Amino acid sequence: MCRINAVKLTGPLERVLRVLVADPAAPHYGYDLMKAARLASGTLYPMLARLQQEGLVDSQWEDQRMDAGGRPPRKYYRLTAEGVRVARLELAHVSTPPQSRHVVARPAHGTQGSAP
Repeated sequence: MCRINAVKLTGPLERVLRVLVADPAAPHYGYDLMKAARLASGTLYPMLARLQQEGLVDSQWEDQRMDAGGRPPRKYYRLTAEGVRVARLELAHVSTPPQSRHVVARPAHGTQGSAP
């Protein structure tokens, strides 16, 4: 039962949320997230796009640095305040074991207690 609008809480999404919520203020770039969540780019980037459309993740391109050695700018992702709230709720939900049902014990059919 996922509270993320139209996004099912799958194993890959759970791993990404765990990485992002571990330090919500820290920006993560795609390759960093791929390694930490053990996901391929074809799984990660569509997931991040959906989370961003829902307002749960924000992204920002880094400014081109002179010391980057020709590396293109990185796009950094982080959870929004709503994203942190939803991620914590979802992760708490999957971390909580199902509640055990209370079973009322009945005496075996045809047995009666012994008289003192």
